[in-house]
Amino acid sequence: MTTCWIVTEDGLTGTENQCLGVAEAMGVMPIVKRIGLRWPWRILSPWLGFEQGWTFTGDALDGPYPDLLIAAGRKAIAAARYIKKQSSGKTFTVFLQDPRINPKQFDLVAVPAHDPTRGDNVIVTTATPNRITPERLATAKEEWDGQFSGLPSPRVAVMIGGSSKAYDMTPEITKHLAEQLKEMDASLMITASRRTGETNRALLHEILKDREHMFFWDGHGDNPYFGMLAWADYLLVTADSASMLSEAATTGKPVYMIPLAGGTKRFDIFHKNLLESGLIRKFNGNLESWTYKPLRDAHQIGEAVWMKINANASKNSGRS
Repeated sequence: MTTCWIVTEDGLTGTENQCLGVAEAMGVMPIVKRIGLRWPWRILSPWLGFEQGWTFTGDALDGPYPDLLIAAGRKAIAAARYIKKQSSGKTFTVFLQDPRINPKQFDLVAVPAHDPTRGDNVIVTTATPNRITPERLATAKEEWDGQFSGLPSPRVAVMIGGSSKAYDMTPEITKHLAEQLKEMDASLMITASRRTGETNRALLHEILKDREHMFFWDGHGDNPYFGMLAWADYLLVTADSASMLSEAATTGKPVYMIPLAGGTKRFDIFHKNLLESGLIRKFNGNLESWTYKPLRDAHQIGEAVWMKINANASKNSGRS
């Protein structure tokens, strides 16, 4: 049995889910390690190097070390190098996202197409890996039957992020979105994040308060996110979240992107790739159905990892 660790920065749930998606696609049961860095690595990682055991805070990185390491996030780069060294190179290291350093420091690097890193050991995916599978959606549909089955079709899941370094969700944008949703001839399932902000959340509640056939998650109890993806006929996702757009486009259901103010070159390329591939469309208040080939980024990465692990094993057995 292949042993596997996942290492990410403590608190980065979205990043951790990317790693979990790859592990699940590979059929391995990972141990999750959430770490932080002490000074000066906290400031200078990933460029400093020379990692020691006391470099890290959080979960212990003591041996025995795993056969496979899946890591993501800037602070996890130091941990991946440390584990590779401590295992005498026996741990196969996979890094998700653009490490912004030489990818040859890892056995395999997986980046979405909008990131620039390329190399012989770099696999390029359309978007970001995630945990969405037909099986997970089927399970979630059954688990959330009592909450969502009573909403008349069509059902629209609205996944709202909010303001970030790249984007600004202004009250004007929020008001316009709420008014579009209010007029929509469909049932609504809405979830908002901490980044949505109290002002925007209050605006949504005020404008939509008298609307029939609506579920608005209040943040308490079990997270209905997977259930919303499973029960939705259409998915609306704000432009700020690459992970939610990737997850939505893995379902095979029509996905609309809700525009926000701002943006970056990387996000522009990401959105352009999804739009030109027919995976998403920009939301203008109307709903249309279309089909596309769902993303399988986690499986693509998992297959590449197994291929390289098996190739390395064959090479090593030939030397013996």
